[in-house]
Amino acid sequence: MAVKKAQMMPTFSYEGIDRKGAKIKGELPARNMALAKVTLRKQGITIKNIREKRKNILEGLMKKKVSTLDITIFTRQLATMMKAGVPLVQGFEIVAEGLENPSMREVVLGIKGEVEGGNTFAGALRKYPQYFDKLFCSLVESGEQSGALETMLDRVAIYKEKSELLKQKIKKAMKYPIAVIVVAIIVTIILMVKVVPVFQGLFSSFGADLPAFTQMVVNMSNWFQSYWFIFIIAVAAVIACFLEAKKRSKKFRDFLDKAALKAPIFGDLVYKAIIARYSRTLATTFAAGVPLIDALESTAGATNNVVYETAVMKIREDVATGQQLQFAMRVTDKFPSMAVQMVAIGEESGALDAMLDKVATHYENEVDNAVDGLTSMMEPLIMAILGVLVGGLVIAMYLPIFQMGSVVG
Repeated sequence: MAVKKAQMMPTFSYEGIDRKGAKIKGELPARNMALAKVTLRKQGITIKNIREKRKNILEGLMKKKVSTLDITIFTRQLATMMKAGVPLVQGFEIVAEGLENPSMREVVLGIKGEVEGGNTFAGALRKYPQYFDKLFCSLVESGEQSGALETMLDRVAIYKEKSELLKQKIKKAMKYPIAVIVVAIIVTIILMVKVVPVFQGLFSSFGADLPAFTQMVVNMSNWFQSYWFIFIIAVAAVIACFLEAKKRSKKFRDFLDKAALKAPIFGDLVYKAIIARYSRTLATTFAAGVPLIDALESTAGATNNVVYETAVMKIREDVATGQQLQFAMRVTDKFPSMAVQMVAIGEESGALDAMLDKVATHYENEVDNAVDGLTSMMEPLIMAILGVLVGGLVIAMYLPIFQMGSVVG
C-alpha cells in the first residue's frame, strides 16, 4: 500500500515567559495545539498566549520546495553536530537556524517537535516520506537501535553526498546539449518569423522563380507566420503527454528505462551510474548491519531503473536460497566482471562492504570521466547542428542573389 504524503505541520505563534523571567515570543511547528503547549512547557516557557498561524495562500505558492540537496545538507550538518557531542534535539535547533530554505527549516523543526514529544528519530522522519525514503529511515533506525546513531548519521551523510554528486554529474551531461539545442530551435524560429519575410519582400521584386531550396524555406516561413501558435501548442501538448504518461503508466516508465540503457551516446553513462548507485547503496546498508537480503531489497529501488531493479530482486531471491552474492550477480549477466570479482574477493575476505565501496568509487570516477568525454564530444556535434540550421537559412536567403549575380555577369 502506498504511503500517503505527510501534510506540513501547522505553525503556532506564542508569547510567554522563560525560566529567567524574560518575555519571549516565537513560532513553533507542531502536530496540534496540545503538543505545542507540552513542548513549550518542557522548554521551561510559561505560556501567556498561543494561536495557530494562518497560512497565506500566496506565500504557500511562492514557498521554495525541499530538494534532495537540502536533505543532504541537513544530514551532514546534523552528523557533524552529533560528532561534536551536541544532543540530538539541540542539534535540530542549531541546524534549523542555519538553513536558508524556509520549507526545510519547517521540516527540521517539525522533526524536532516529534522527537521532543517522545517519538524516535526514525519515527519522526517517517512522518515526511516525501523527503526521507525508506532506506534513509531504516539506516537511522538501525543506528538508534544499536546505540551508534552518530556513526550511522555520518554514513548516511556520506551516502547522500555521493548520491547527490552522482546525480549532478548526470544532469551536467544532459543539460548542456539540451540547452544548446533549445536555443538553436528558438533562433531558427526567430529567423523564420522575422528575417526570412524581409528577404521574401526583396525576392518578390525580382520577378523570377526562386531556387527550390529558397522556396522551401520561404514556404516554411509562411507556415510559421500563419500557424506559430499551433506549433507552440503541439510542442506543449507533446511535452505534457510525455510527462503525464511517465507519471501514470508503469509500462511507459519501464520502456524509458530500457531505452536509456540502449541509447547510443548516453547509454554507457546511465549503465555506469546504475552500477555506482547499486554498489554505494549496498555498501552503506550492509556496513550499517542491515542483513544482506534486506539490504538488497532497499538497493533494488535505489537503482532507479526497472531492468536493474528486477535483476537485484532476482539476486535477492538467489541469496535467500543460500547462493553467494557474487554468483547470483554473475547469473543475471547485468553486472561488469570487475564488480563481480570485487564482490567475490569481499565475500571471501569478510570485507564485502569495503569492496563494494571501492566498486562504487571506481564507477563514480568512471561517470565523471564519461561526462567530461561526452561534453568534449558533444561540443563539435552541437556546433555542426547549429551550422546546418543557421547556415542553411543564410545560404537559402542569399542563393537567389548569387544566381542574379551570375546572370548579370
